[in-house]
Amino acid sequence: MIRFRLKELIAEKGFQENRRVTLDEVSKETGIHRTTLSKIANQRGYNTTTEILDKLCIYFGVELQEVAQHVEEPEDGD
Repeated sequence: MIRFRLKELIAEKGFQENRRVTLDEVSKETGIHRTTLSKIANQRGYNTTTEILDKLCIYFGVELQEVAQHVEEPEDGD
């Protein structure tokens, strides 16, 4: 499963710049709809486009692996 690190990136940017960074701000700066950002941040297994990932990489100044990472899905206890 792909896990997005949007919440962590927002927190890190806010800490580095000593201010509060909001989804609204990220939306305005990147052109990504606020609803899409909310889904990326909160919905497990959300499917997004490479264009959006590219915009997030540029905004946060990071490589792709810092925006999204592959994690093993927990196996069901069947």
